Amino acid sequence: MKLSIIRSACGSLRLHPARPGSRVSGFSRRCQPVCPANSRLILRSASAASSGGTNPKVSVHYGKQSRKNDGVECDTSLSEVVQSTKEAMLAMQRRHSTVQPLLAIIQAGEDDHLLEISKKIAGRIGLNITQICLTKECSEDEIVEEVLKLNENPRVHGVHFRLPPASLTSRVLNTLKPEKDVDGISDLNMGRLVRGDLSKGFVPPRASAVLDLLEKHEAPLEGKTVLLIGGEGPFGVALQCLMERSGVIALKSHWSSKSLQSQVCVCVCVCADAVVLLGAENMDFPPSWVRPGAAVIRCEPTLKTDEHAIEMSSKSGLEYLVAAYRTQNVVRSCSRWLQKQQYQPWHLHSLKLQPLTPVPSDIEISRAQTPKPVDQLAEEIGLLPEELEAYGRSKAKVRLSLLDRLHKQPDGKYVLVAGITPTPLGEGKSTVTIGLVQALTAHLKLNSFACLRQPSQGPTFGVKGGAAGGGYAQVIPMEEFNLHLTGDIHAITAANNLVAAAIDARMLHEATQSDKALFNRLVPSVKGVRRFSPIQISRLHRLGINEQDPASLTPQDVSTFVRLDLDPSKITWQRVVDTNDRFLRKITVGQASTEKGQMRETGFDIAVASEIMAILALADSLEDMRTRLARMVVGTSRSGRPVTAEDLGVSGALTVLMKDAIKPTLMQTLEGTPVFVHAGPFANIAHGNSSVLADKLALKLVGRDGFVVTEAGFGADIGMEKFFNIKCRTSGLRPDVVVLVATVRALKMHGGGPNVSAGAPLPREYIDEDLSLVEGGCRSNLRKQIQIAHLFGVPVVVALNVFTTDTQAEIELVCHIAKECGASDAVPCHHWAQGGRGSLDLAQAVNEAASRPSNFQFLYNIEMPIVEKIRTIAKKVYGADDIELSPEATAKIDYYNQQGYDSLPICMAKTHLSLSHMPDKKGVPTGFVLPIRDVRASIGAGFIFPLVGTMSTMPGLPTRPCFYDIDLDPVTEEITGLF
Repeated sequence: MKLSIIRSACGSLRLHPARPGSRVSGFSRRCQPVCPANSRLILRSASAASSGGTNPKVSVHYGKQSRKNDGVECDTSLSEVVQSTKEAMLAMQRRHSTVQPLLAIIQAGEDDHLLEISKKIAGRIGLNITQICLTKECSEDEIVEEVLKLNENPRVHGVHFRLPPASLTSRVLNTLKPEKDVDGISDLNMGRLVRGDLSKGFVPPRASAVLDLLEKHEAPLEGKTVLLIGGEGPFGVALQCLMERSGVIALKSHWSSKSLQSQVCVCVCVCADAVVLLGAENMDFPPSWVRPGAAVIRCEPTLKTDEHAIEMSSKSGLEYLVAAYRTQNVVRSCSRWLQKQQYQPWHLHSLKLQPLTPVPSDIEISRAQTPKPVDQLAEEIGLLPEELEAYGRSKAKVRLSLLDRLHKQPDGKYVLVAGITPTPLGEGKSTVTIGLVQALTAHLKLNSFACLRQPSQGPTFGVKGGAAGGGYAQVIPMEEFNLHLTGDIHAITAANNLVAAAIDARMLHEATQSDKALFNRLVPSVKGVRRFSPIQISRLHRLGINEQDPASLTPQDVSTFVRLDLDPSKITWQRVVDTNDRFLRKITVGQASTEKGQMRETGFDIAVASEIMAILALADSLEDMRTRLARMVVGTSRSGRPVTAEDLGVSGALTVLMKDAIKPTLMQTLEGTPVFVHAGPFANIAHGNSSVLADKLALKLVGRDGFVVTEAGFGADIGMEKFFNIKCRTSGLRPDVVVLVATVRALKMHGGGPNVSAGAPLPREYIDEDLSLVEGGCRSNLRKQIQIAHLFGVPVVVALNVFTTDTQAEIELVCHIAKECGASDAVPCHHWAQGGRGSLDLAQAVNEAASRPSNFQFLYNIEMPIVEKIRTIAKKVYGADDIELSPEATAKIDYYNQQGYDSLPICMAKTHLSLSHMPDKKGVPTGFVLPIRDVRASIGAGFIFPLVGTMSTMPGLPTRPCFYDIDLDPVTEEITGLF
């Protein structure tokens, strides 16, 4: 690579050292800092950079007038442009005090002529200049490389090329982002100028300068005639367009024409008020050709910088005027960039649905709709290109920098979708969520976002299937949604199992090595020097050892530092896999002879049951996730001390594995409305809600009057209670409305109907009309779930998810009783068969309920004792008479109190099939005592979870899993049988 010098007036420019073997031309001096007066000093450093841009030598003569008037117009115009630009700059900085516009000059060679002119203009206005110098023989690839770097630098607002014409290839010009092309020479900006659309593009500074001088000389310009001679490049085209738009009669002539003299004589003598010589440095234009009073402007695109040329150019002042107009474009570019950083109103184009009867399978419906490209969807909802990381055509990660950009933007309205106690078949909360946002946005034209959990592969290939919604209320493409998506669950699996591997490896090494040997391996000597890593220093501080020199540790310090001394019987961390594999529930590890007898019993959980998944769902930044991962407790030492991931030294590596997973995934519904898919913690043993970050990002994007609709797992007694007491406590967000999903099928079950089993045909009671069963379910379970929501002070709208077997009388009865029981409204929903149009009544009811004041409150004070928090949930939410703690649970609570974990919220782990701990007890069980058999803690996630009954964290496959129907067409690569 032919590398010379990079000169930088912007400290944000990165340093790019010369690559080995590159040829560096022999400049004998370093560039000096360039910045306006009273601005901060900006550094310059050697770098692989590109430079460019033809710097024209422009001069003006006026007929036979005396030269004493030369430059008067330039001086006046220059003052006006500088003053107006300075005023715009000051106005911009009053609103954004930290913004400093920056112009980058990319040039071939080390000539400082243009830099000095630009520096003087910049000093008067208050912006920064950076000069990037390449060798004179720089290649197109080298130029493009530097342009790409400047494109990605948010502090660079304009780029000027000072390159030989041969270097200004189409590839170079069009690599530069149009919004930074302050010379207006890229194809897109030139097309905008020709079309007359300058709302996004720029007028080339040279063209502005020439037009300015003509206006000063011949005001007004309308009706005047100007002869343009030579020059077929962008400058000539731009100037001709601008003149014609100003009412000028612009005549064009080629210098090479043999009849030029006669053309000039006729045109100039008869009608030309001015002559502009374009791109013709060797033009010999005699004064006799110009009629008295006509202006002659000579523009010579040359890289010559001989002293005479510089002196004449400086005297004329025209180069200063060109530089001033360029600076004006930089300030304008910065202002547009700032405008883009503000909240942008949505201009979302919904996708049309044509529902069929009978309703086809979910996968057929999904494939019949073509999703919008994800970058188009992102632009429609106000995301910037740099905030998007595409994963294919239809899904993308969204960067958390969005929260910083829109931190002043008011949040939208926050809606939670929960449900009554479900049947084992599920009652359609995800479908209601999608139908609601389709109705709000595609039909009522209100901004809305759905925030859903990512489904586990276990249920997808097991019994339940996916969670993309259903019918005409789905997330698409549903195959991608239900399978690997963007790999978040795989990242969690890798991180979780890294912790497990670190635990067993550490126990092996501690059991087989002395303190000294352990210390020598944990703190190895590298080139004769021992140093603690930052994670090791953090452990030393927690141990009360303040020494940072390994040689200063006493033998006791060394022993304390190197030995975690984990008690094998008290290790709480298990490995995970995202598959229903019942035979991994209990395993024995360490059976190989190489493990030296270090055998122990352990097991596997399903990946979404990992504490790391709960952390992903509750973290509100990368830093917060790093802190939570570090404090995860993996076991207890023999002395009774908790051992954390930070003690293992693995917390930094976990953060690296999770750095992309923390970003929510953007997808869309069947009607083209936006969806965030992020995190999927188990609702039985964790809090069962999508991520805090997805909700926060969505609340900023929808705007003050928009809606974010998020879903809680299982019934209101589990998912909703944990949403309020854990998620809202962590996020600081407060809900406006609860949408409570009910079905006639579930209400009949709670009204005394027979049991419902997955995979078995529905009994006749669920197919035929039975108003008594429906009423029984409404006055028991539905009423209780509405009351639970009211405990938190949030209005409830009941959404009856209508099935084809439901009768009109059953539907009307449910809605009537729901209102009697305290619901703000109750409406039937037909989104499964009709899409968003089938949920219009629900959308209007939610909109109306959200406009009312909400008196949200937590169920319990976080400082209450652990036992009292558990008792409060059991009695007020489940309806228990009291709780009963096992001796093991009591011992654990005492231990957590000693460790200072008593102020954490409670995450009850119980069955979702009943309000009680007994799955077969439907309706509203009473007269029972809730047994707490054990109490565990997820310290990283930040909650205590009591175990009510026996909870499985590793599901098993049924006799006939869903995978029997799933296959792939090898020709089309289409998935078949997924749903």
